This record gives sequence, C-alpha cells and structure tokens, in this order.
Amino acid sequence: MSDLEPASGPKVAQPTPRHSSIEVWKKGGRLLSVLIAFNVMLLACTLITGGAFNKVAVYDKDVFALLTTMMLLSLLWLLFYLLYSARRGDAVPYRDVHAGPIWLRGGLVLFGVCTLVMDVFKTGYYSSFIECQSAIKILHPVIQAVFVIVQTYFLWVSAKDCIHIHLDLTRCGLMFTLTTNLAIWMAAVVDESVHQAHSYSSSHNNVTHNHLGPNYRSASQAEGDPCPCNTVICQVFQQGYFYLYPFNIEYSLFASTMLYIMWKNVGRLLAPSYSHSHMPFRVSLFRETFFLGPVLGLFLFMVGLAVFIIYEVQVSGEGSQIQQALVMYYSFNIICLGLMTLVSLSGLVINRLDRRTMDQHKNPTRTLDAALLMGAALGQYAISYYSIVAVVVGLPKDLLGALNLAHALLLIAQHTFQNVFIIESLHRGPPMDEPQGGPCHGLAFTHLDALPACPTTPRVVGPSPTGPQESEAIILAPQGHWRRRCLKDIALFLLLCNVILWIIPAFGARPHFSNTLEVDFYGYGLWAAIVNICLPFGIFYRMHAVSSLLEVYVLS
Repeated sequence: MSDLEPASGPKVAQPTPRHSSIEVWKKGGRLLSVLIAFNVMLLACTLITGGAFNKVAVYDKDVFALLTTMMLLSLLWLLFYLLYSARRGDAVPYRDVHAGPIWLRGGLVLFGVCTLVMDVFKTGYYSSFIECQSAIKILHPVIQAVFVIVQTYFLWVSAKDCIHIHLDLTRCGLMFTLTTNLAIWMAAVVDESVHQAHSYSSSHNNVTHNHLGPNYRSASQAEGDPCPCNTVICQVFQQGYFYLYPFNIEYSLFASTMLYIMWKNVGRLLAPSYSHSHMPFRVSLFRETFFLGPVLGLFLFMVGLAVFIIYEVQVSGEGSQIQQALVMYYSFNIICLGLMTLVSLSGLVINRLDRRTMDQHKNPTRTLDAALLMGAALGQYAISYYSIVAVVVGLPKDLLGALNLAHALLLIAQHTFQNVFIIESLHRGPPMDEPQGGPCHGLAFTHLDALPACPTTPRVVGPSPTGPQESEAIILAPQGHWRRRCLKDIALFLLLCNVILWIIPAFGARPHFSNTLEVDFYGYGLWAAIVNICLPFGIFYRMHAVSSLLEVYVLS
C-alpha cells in the first residue's frame, strides 16, 4: 500500500524511477521497526507469563524492571519527537483528519486519569511494606504515571501527524512505544487474571490452584518471608488498584491503536483537500433522534448495573444463591444481546435503503477499526463455541445449561451482525437524503458536475490548482430525515449496551467459573487458559465498538 498520494486531482503522471526506490526504502523501514517490536514483545511476553507462576524462577521485580526500562526509553523518544517536530516547521506538512478523532482522544484522557489514580494506589500499596520490597516496585508506578502524562499529551497534539523527517527513526520509535503499551496491557491482564484465579480457588477451597497468587510472585515469598498486607490502608490500596485495572488496560489499547495510525502515516502525502477541506461535524448528543434508542439503552444500562451488583453479592454465597445469580445474569444478557441483534439487523436494512454510496478512499484509521472489530470478536467467538460444545455434549441438561447455550449462540449472532453494521456504516459516504423532493445539503462535493439539483446556489469553497472542474462546493443540508434519525437511535442504543457489557466483565464478573459446567467438562486448567486468553479480547471489543459506534452516530 503506497503512502504517496496525488496532491491534486485523481489523474497524475506515473511515478518516476526515484519513486520506486523511495517505496522500497519505506517498506524496509517498516520491516525494521516491526522486527524490533516483535523481538521486544516476545521478551516481554516471556517474562510476564513466566512471572505469573511460582514454579518459574522469574520474579515480579524482573517484570517491573523490564517494563520500567521500556517506559523510560519510550519517554526519551516521545520527548525527542515533540522537540524536533516543534523546532522544524517542515516536519509535519500534512495532518490526517480521520486520525485521532476527539472522542478517541477524550477516551484516552479519561482512561489516562484513571490510570494515574491506579498508580497512586499501587505506590501506596507497595509503600505499605517497603522494608521487604524491592525499590523497583515503588519506582515502577511512578515512572508509569510520568509515561502516561507525557504519552497522553503527545497523542493529543500529534495523533494526526504525517511526519516527514527522520522517517525510519520515527517508525522505530512509534513501534517501540506501541510495544511498550502492549507489554503494559499484557502485564495488567495477567495480573488481573491471576487475581481472579486466586479468588476462585479461595472461594471453592480448592488447594489444587493455590500456586496462583493475587500478584506476581516475589523473591521474598519464594524464600519463605512473605510481605503480609494486614493493615486496613494496605488492603484498601490493594483492592483499589485491582478495580482500576480495566481503565489501565483500555488506556494501553487506545494508545496502541493511535500509535499504529501514526506509524502508518509516517511519510504519507495527502491532497490539500483531504488535509484541510474536510467538512466539520456538529455533534449534539440525542439531537435528531426519536429518543427511543437512547431511552431504551439507558434503561438497559441501569438494569445491567443492578444485575451486576446483585450478581457480585450473591455469587459469593451458598449454592442456591449462586444458582439464582447465574440465572439472573444469563437472563439479562440474553435479553440485551437479543435486542442488540435485532437492532443491528434493523440498521443493516436501513443502510440498504439509504442512498449514500460506499466510500472507497484510502483511510488507515477506518481499516484498522474494521480489523480490530473482527479480530477482537474472535476471543468471544472462541469462548462461545467452547461453551456450546460443553453444554451440548456434557451433563446435566438443566435450566442453567439451556440459558448458557442461548447466551453463547446470541453472543455469536450479536457480534456478527453488529460488526457488519458498524463496518458498513463506517464505509458510507455523507448523508444524501432528499426529503420533500429537495436534495440534501451539508455535503462537500469535489466536482461541480456532481452537484444534485438544488433550489439554492451552492457555495464554492475554493478552486483547485488543476482548474475549475476540481473546485469544491458545500451546500446546506436539510436535517432530520427518518433514516438518519433511525441510524442515530440505533447507534446510541448499541453504544449504551456495549458500555454495560464492558463494565460487567471488566470489573470482575466471571460466570465462566461460577457456572461449573465448562470447568467440569474441560478441567480447570484448560478452561482457565481459554477464558484468560480470550476474555481480554472480548472486553476490548466492547470498548472499541463504543468508539466506532460514536463515529457511526456522528456520520449518520
């Protein structure tokens, strides 16, 4: 895929031989940065996964030392980028208007603030028994807090950059920073999964799983001198930072996606109309909707919160309470997923009735969004199919098994139809409604010949260097066509449902273990591995779907 795009007009001369050498070197620079990131990621993966088990001689201080070193190196590069891009006026000649939308950067700031609070809790937790802890454990959250602040500022001001100096150094720096975020994400996921496994084994008094601790194993624990967390303040810090892990996980993934788009845009050439003449969107929540979508979505959101709280209280009780909690959990999810499936199908039907054409222009952000939606959904697909096999083949055949089966089937259907709806909506062009026999306005046209018949004269923005045929015009659009209103309702409903379906698993609901059907069928070791590997992708899917649905709402 070439980064060199024509500066004006769709027809340009064939590239000179020099273009070929530039293209080869671009691919070589990308390959070098990917190889560096791949090797660093493998090293981090080895230490992080090895440090989670007592039988492996890798301690938590080794993992923290590696992550701290990676963050310090990334910090140096981020500061270098900010300085040389500010000093060189020609460093960023183009900016990608599709990269780093305001809602994505706003979400990054929100998750970044929560990550800073988590770092405060972690610092307080490790400081509670500083006499028997390695200094790296206290230094790690401090460095992470600085890293989060600098990186958030960097992505806020530079997410749209198409940098044109130090190309290979920039590619390597961006990819290394991306790898740092993925390593932080993996460490948080493993730590949180081990904590959940410890909670499960403690509640079931299962000594088989007692080798898993709530944290990475420390050297003092291996030597028989554990650091007890007996004070109230220590326990508050410990529980606090575990509850804030979901925000840290999402922050790392949001930052990774934005860094990848910057990496794709290194050295990219854009047409002036692409970089500067993009139509602004006026976003007003709940505006131009029938209110049915947001009202129903808010209702399900509030019910979901109540279900989650009751589930967390009852699931730690006796057998009958656990049964009631699981029935309530599966019933809510079946209703929610069923409605989301029907609504996604309705959105697909409305898209078929829409007159908007498909936008086939090159857009790395849109391509990444589609790839992440499809890839992240594979995690939930895997868990669902494993559950289906366990329910159909295993025993007993009871109400809980039937609910589990219906839940797994609806998860597959909901992910499938929602993905198709989101991806198709993101590829749609601007709205082209014609209410009351008039054309729609609010659209930007590259060719004046393409303008529809309008009762008013279009306003010409400015001629293109290639001539009057390339002039751009903007006409005002009537608002509130029923198809647009329906699509906005659908996007808001799905957005709110995805938020509550993110909250429930992200903050600790694990019916995969409370419902012992899969545990008995596959064994705890295999089932725990399946859930701990696949569920983080399912949680990320929900939050990424929220971001994409917000864009669908704005574009409708």
